[in-house]
Amino acid sequence: MGSNLPSPDAVDAETPLNPAELQVLRAQYEKEGEMVGVQTKFNFAWGLVKSTRRDDQQLGVMLLSEIFRTSPERRRECLYYLALGNFKLGNYAEARRYNDLLIKREPANLQASNLRSLIDDKVAKEGLMGVAIVSGIAVAAGVIGGVLFRNMGRHR
Repeated sequence: MGSNLPSPDAVDAETPLNPAELQVLRAQYEKEGEMVGVQTKFNFAWGLVKSTRRDDQQLGVMLLSEIFRTSPERRRECLYYLALGNFKLGNYAEARRYNDLLIKREPANLQASNLRSLIDDKVAKEGLMGVAIVSGIAVAAGVIGGVLFRNMGRHR
């Protein structure tokens, strides 16, 4: 029997921390300042990625990207949340790239497989919208061209 309920991972993608929880992570991050630990930075980035605010999500992706670049031992942990953050920001190519890296490392990772489905669904929907927009523009251009061509014939 099929269900229209979202997968637990899809719910995770859309469930932000409450403001007090995010503030605890932010306070710890700010308290550590220049000497911020990788785990503290990761925790704060994780909370930011889960936020509904675009600027929080962007900061979260930026922090995760820094961890990914500077801490090779933490890359695996960053992959899913980099994919999720980019997905939420609408950067589907980047989301797919990070998610595919995770699936390559862990082919049985259900979280990554579910996120891949979410990414593919969004790309398909937006692709269809893009095709519809381009088709509409082409039809409009054809109509305008036809009217102009017909009017040119009358003036001769």
